[in-house]
Amino acid sequence: LVKESRGRRLFPAAPDQSLFLQKAINQIPHGGGERLKKDSHDYRMIRRWIAQGMPPSDPKAPTVDRIEVFPYHRIMSKHGKQQLSVIAVYTDGSTEDVTNTAQYEANNKDMAEADSTGLVEVTDLTGDVGIMVRYQAKVAVFRATIPLGAPVDNLPKPKNFIDELVFKKLKMLGMPPSEVCDDRTFIRRVTLDVVGRLPQPERVEKFVADKDPDKRSKYIDELLSSTAYADYFANKWSSILRNKRRTATYTRGTFGFHHWLRQSLHENKPYDEMVRGVLAASGDMTNNPAVTWHREVTKPEEQLEDVAQLFLGIRLQCAKCHHHPFEKWAQRDYYGFSAFFTRVKRENTGMKDEIRVYHDRGDASASNPKTGERLKPMGLGSGQLNLSADDDPRHALVDWMAAPNNPFFAKSLVNRYWKHFFNRGLVDPEDDMRATNPATNPELLDQLAYHFVNSEFDLKQLIKTICESKTYQLSAMPNQYNANDKQNFSRYYPRRLNAEVLLDAIDDFCDTTSSFTGLPQGTRAVQIPDRGGIQSYFLTVFGAPEGSSVCECERTSDANLAQCLHLLNSKEIQAKLSGGRAVRLARDKNTPHEERIKQLYQLAFARDPDAEELKIAMGVIEKYGEKNVNWAYEDIAWAIINTKEFLFNH
Repeated sequence: LVKESRGRRLFPAAPDQSLFLQKAINQIPHGGGERLKKDSHDYRMIRRWIAQGMPPSDPKAPTVDRIEVFPYHRIMSKHGKQQLSVIAVYTDGSTEDVTNTAQYEANNKDMAEADSTGLVEVTDLTGDVGIMVRYQAKVAVFRATIPLGAPVDNLPKPKNFIDELVFKKLKMLGMPPSEVCDDRTFIRRVTLDVVGRLPQPERVEKFVADKDPDKRSKYIDELLSSTAYADYFANKWSSILRNKRRTATYTRGTFGFHHWLRQSLHENKPYDEMVRGVLAASGDMTNNPAVTWHREVTKPEEQLEDVAQLFLGIRLQCAKCHHHPFEKWAQRDYYGFSAFFTRVKRENTGMKDEIRVYHDRGDASASNPKTGERLKPMGLGSGQLNLSADDDPRHALVDWMAAPNNPFFAKSLVNRYWKHFFNRGLVDPEDDMRATNPATNPELLDQLAYHFVNSEFDLKQLIKTICESKTYQLSAMPNQYNANDKQNFSRYYPRRLNAEVLLDAIDDFCDTTSSFTGLPQGTRAVQIPDRGGIQSYFLTVFGAPEGSSVCECERTSDANLAQCLHLLNSKEIQAKLSGGRAVRLARDKNTPHEERIKQLYQLAFARDPDAEELKIAMGVIEKYGEKNVNWAYEDIAWAIINTKEFLFNH
């Protein structure tokens, strides 16, 4: 930049004619568009440097050690404004006001905006918003809390620390929560969330009739002890661990890995042991199916990025080439973390596409391509480890992650599971946990992680704690105050059933089964070991992930026209309606129509139809007459599965 094309890019005799400045202010067409204003501080600083002859910086000059933002937190009124002050602290202890040269960005632009001078203006949405402040390679965060200010009385009695901390936040915000949901809503919600299927009507009626005040907790235990729980969560973990069948020769490995995950979940293997079993897997795929992960994720860079994002909630990809723009991580952190995987070796076993994994003896280190520095394995924010030639660095990595004081491991998991049950993480996205994307309830995130570590990483205990809370059991129906709440958990946030659960729910409702290539008849969608080779248009159109990345964003829940058309008039759905429960109910001459309609509603919604719904359904039957009553029941069933109440967990 300085030496090439002298007189065009940089022109000390006439600095304003330098292409560097003319393109930056868009005076000359530039692919990146306008990057500077002509009267800005940055423009004047660069112009002055060019006019001085582009002198190099003094290598001994102090550098920025950190930045501090004042205030770091403030409770603000709706549409309120706050001027920030940013101070850079240098390595020699000196300070400089950099407010006008720092960059500002809100983590939720619906709640706040910040201009180039650090003036923050919030909107009328209630909750917390973070303003990322960046100067050079350093970051800081200003947090604004916008209360609603309504009186909060008659809160539900807390069941555990989750309720205490959520209700504490709601009281501070002045946001009354919705009421606790009724038994029928609860049993449908928790059954879908824990085992991924609709509750059976007989179990619903038994649950509703039960007078035991502790029945909800006992029912959660019942779900967690079932094999259906392991099926559902193995589906989740298999996808984000990239258990993908690329060819037929991958089948033995992917099926074995899925079975290993399912068995680990069913036995309630501690989470740190499950992670160790994957990351430090050695041997062949026959004796240790978890080795399959190393077949899909082969390069040290891929492994470190997957591990950081999946198990630590940190996206390190940016730090491969430059300092992370939103975090403190630099190339040194990236390659030091990759050193944990540089000694992982793979060899063929003699069976096509099957491998044996082992760690090679020797120097465990990685080279920073920019500086040439050789880096020994080091955890993020930790020092380098001195390992012997016989030590497997992967075990040292898991030891570091599972340490009680690790700031990432437990928080990442509890945040991921919180999103599973609430449709929003305390930090969202769930795998982008950084200082510049703060939790909406930091105290709750800390306490959940502390509870998880103290339980010795008990996943079932974590799920039970979440589902037992009154916070989870709040109604999805908003009151006059919390309809716009998206982050404070003052009510349950409805969400569309994911692809596998929805297909299983339709099959349960219609009393049919779906067929999947290479799998036994009767296999449920959530039991599919992997997504490779499974020919299912339904799963594809409803956003089931392909298992190509660790990001849960690969699973999509956005509605689209193809989904609507498939539910409304596809041959697949029509075949299920005309070949299952609807036909059987139509042929049942011994049961009154009202009772048969109730059976459909009880299975779909865990409740009886109300008077209006029953009247409409009876009108459909009368319209068709007894001669074509099967068409009537098909139409009623078709209408039910196309309702939001069926398609959503609520």
